[in-house]
Amino acid sequence: MGIPELQSADRAISRLRIPPAMDVPVTDRVQRLIDTAPMRRLASISQLGLVSMVYPGATHSRLEHSLGVYAWALQFLRQLSEAPTDQVDVARENRFVEAFLVAALVHDAGHWPFCHPIEDMAQTNLPRHEERVDAMLRSGPIAEALQTDWSCDADDVMAILCPKKYESSGDPGASEALAFFASCLSGPIDVDKLDYLQRDSLHAGVPYGRNFDPMRIVSSLVRHPRRPKLAIHEKGRTAAEMMVFGRYVMFSEVYWHHAVRSATAMLQRAIHELQQVDERLGRKEAQSEVISIIDWMDLSESAWASRLNNAAEQRGGPVQELVSGLFGPTRRLLKRAAEFNVESGGDMHHMLARRPYWWLAACSEPLAKRISKSIGQTVAPEFVLIDAPPVKLEVDINIDIVLRSGEVATLGDVSPVASVLANRQFDNHVKRVRVFVPDWVRDALPAKGENMRRWLADAVSETESQWA
Repeated sequence: MGIPELQSADRAISRLRIPPAMDVPVTDRVQRLIDTAPMRRLASISQLGLVSMVYPGATHSRLEHSLGVYAWALQFLRQLSEAPTDQVDVARENRFVEAFLVAALVHDAGHWPFCHPIEDMAQTNLPRHEERVDAMLRSGPIAEALQTDWSCDADDVMAILCPKKYESSGDPGASEALAFFASCLSGPIDVDKLDYLQRDSLHAGVPYGRNFDPMRIVSSLVRHPRRPKLAIHEKGRTAAEMMVFGRYVMFSEVYWHHAVRSATAMLQRAIHELQQVDERLGRKEAQSEVISIIDWMDLSESAWASRLNNAAEQRGGPVQELVSGLFGPTRRLLKRAAEFNVESGGDMHHMLARRPYWWLAACSEPLAKRISKSIGQTVAPEFVLIDAPPVKLEVDINIDIVLRSGEVATLGDVSPVASVLANRQFDNHVKRVRVFVPDWVRDALPAKGENMRRWLADAVSETESQWA
């Protein structure tokens, strides 16, 4: 049996239109997946969350992005099935092709509002969104649609979504085929990045993520000649270089824009505090003040924000001010008091990058004491936010290039542009260490840069001693 979604001339295939003028082919079975409650919920969750506080147009939904990823998955399959050599045999690999299409469509089904900033806090009691997808594939409406309409199973789909954690049972060739499709969904160049870079750039109103040729990349896709992974032909090298650079600029100017990170740091600190018992309340019912993010995971974004507002109002104090500054009637973001990158502040960056979130929150207390002493006014530690690159690193950018000679090199080997980013960790260049404080505190700080560097170093030393 063929793959009906690849039969572009089939009149039974309808089309959904999403920006920017993209037609998404939809068969009956794909529509049944889209119409499930977990997928429909994605229409109420924004793709970029707090980015819209800086770029007001960036309010597109995770459902729109999911449809875009699925559409690019079809483009990948058409190109790879038509390649003269090392092609995808759609007939022989029917089950794995279907698993790839399902994975592309439902890969974000487990997301909840503001999921990525919360996951970056690495709280052990919270399931990651991939684990939620796993549960949805095994029970509920998505599982029912999968069992009724598709030849693949939950193990196949999860082996593509989380190849290091899940393995598919089945025929001996399953692992290689699924590993290949996993690289098409998550790798240096994949259907997810091909969609979100362009879509996020479009809605944010910036050009950075659209200044590359996606169809040139698609037309150069090949199977790696020796390993079960995606590669590109040498003819796509320039397009790949521009995509890598576009991703670098999008992280630098959009995803890790200083005001976006201020909002992110405020949200993380509010959640961190609301998950702790505030002993200062002095009430027996203090335990009831502790929120459970797990209970909010199936809410829409507006309902989630409302629930957070209510919890913050009950807690009061700095937490209420942080949440009100994000979701109240007036936007009030904390301001940068210091910023360190690997070039100009490598010592500070090395000292604070990839620390656990709870440790950064603890470190803000001795830092707040030093700031308070300097300006002669008490600054609550909840208003001194240390924002640093999270523990988890970004995926490698170094795609394999199949040269005309038949040999294989990495993009960093053949591109001076990519070489710099490939050989010097991508995250360290786009994700900076910052300290955020209220504007009145920032304005009162003398000689911010050098003082903050010294105070931070002392606060780190004190925190390490405390938690040794």
